Amino acid sequence: MDSVITVAGLLLLAGAFSNKLSSRFNLPTLLLFLAVGIFAESVLPFNGYNYASQINFFGIAAMCFILFSGGSDTSINDVKSVAFRGLLLAVAGVTITAFITGLGAYAFMGSTHSFLWCMLLGALISSTDAAAVFAILRGRGVKLKGKLAPLLELESGSNDPMAAFLTIMLIGMFNRETNDVTGSLIDAASVVYQLGFGIISGWIFGIAGRKCFKVKLDHEGLYFVTSVAIVLLCYGVTQTLGANGFMACYVCGISLNSSRYNYQKALTKFHNGIAWLMQVGLFTVLGFLAEPEKLFAPAVWVPGIVLGLILMFIARPISVFICLTGSDFSLREKIMISWVGIRGAAPIVLATFPLAAKIVDADLMFRLIFFMVILSVLLQGWLLIPAAKLLKVAAKVQHTPPPAPLELEVTGESAHQEMREYRIKETSGLNGKTLSEIGFPPGVLVTMLRREGRTISPGGSTVVKAGDGLLIMADRQVLMEVAKRYFPEQN
Repeated sequence: MDSVITVAGLLLLAGAFSNKLSSRFNLPTLLLFLAVGIFAESVLPFNGYNYASQINFFGIAAMCFILFSGGSDTSINDVKSVAFRGLLLAVAGVTITAFITGLGAYAFMGSTHSFLWCMLLGALISSTDAAAVFAILRGRGVKLKGKLAPLLELESGSNDPMAAFLTIMLIGMFNRETNDVTGSLIDAASVVYQLGFGIISGWIFGIAGRKCFKVKLDHEGLYFVTSVAIVLLCYGVTQTLGANGFMACYVCGISLNSSRYNYQKALTKFHNGIAWLMQVGLFTVLGFLAEPEKLFAPAVWVPGIVLGLILMFIARPISVFICLTGSDFSLREKIMISWVGIRGAAPIVLATFPLAAKIVDADLMFRLIFFMVILSVLLQGWLLIPAAKLLKVAAKVQHTPPPAPLELEVTGESAHQEMREYRIKETSGLNGKTLSEIGFPPGVLVTMLRREGRTISPGGSTVVKAGDGLLIMADRQVLMEVAKRYFPEQN
């Protein structure tokens, strides 16, 4: 037991620092943990398939926190301009991708597997992981131009629930041992309820969460316990009512952060850390199921390569071009969106559902999904930066200083206030003036000045220079006026 705890600590430490290595090779950090899990399974007296149900349970819990964190990081203002197209990609795009991939699987494997089995395989691999994309881009100091980033962020955050719904629906058809028209119509009709009520439930739990955080608790740490409880309740209650708990968790994160509440910044960072912890643990335990001698057998890698290429070069592009028809995205942008459909943890987690349900040849299905995810990460991840540059949709990220060592936390007493840092430009009218000469409105407090890596406690006689960062605190409305009047380019 002591050695297990030690190994877990080493894995987490490696996860915190492995982004340097992964960015050098254009590969997501978490792929390394898949390799760790595969290696551990090959050397330890441990058969992951004997614990498929437990891994499936852990995967569900992990996805709840990952999706919640993704929703918390999604700004409504940032994504509202692409909301329709993003949700269209997340719902219709996933369905089209699943169907075309399933058709490809049936064309290649139809002699040995049923049409329903192939459709389930397509559903499992249908969702994308934009976190992997942005991790690679950030590691190389590159960003995507225009509306590409918010579109991919919204799509990836909201398409996992749709993939989960398709997976559960098709497993249900297996369990009924029927694919008759009546059963299919019942399953199709439930889409509206499962996704619709999932959205409503998530929004309600987000509102309830804000009300819980307004209650004054005896210890600050209890707010973090409360936030974990909200995520678990959101998923559990929504699933109990027959709706999509994954969608509810994602929407709950969006709803919760749509307005201010106590300890908001600390809780957002806490759940970001929880999401990373879950991803590291999830990829590692999923590696236990790989069985490398079987994963890279011809029965897996041959159809895996064929279906992976169908997914990347046929299914994903067709779904993107259909969903973005009539949009203002250019041809180059549509091609880029098609290419960045990297697969991540969600398909592998979903592939444990057929294992737990004991679907026929579920082990082969799992290995195919596992292999296709690795292929997607290696090929699409490696070519991501060259593709972005070739299509002229990449831009260099401008260097920004690290966050100021001072932060205003949201509490009941400071709910009406905000603190933000503004940079002084060469062309700014504030350049060369003292703070008293600038004459900020009453109620504005310049709490800190940052200059060339040093922090200065400012006074009225402090001269402001180009490149300085002013950390300003004021009531939210006053701060908005200050930004509009003195820092319009940063407003």
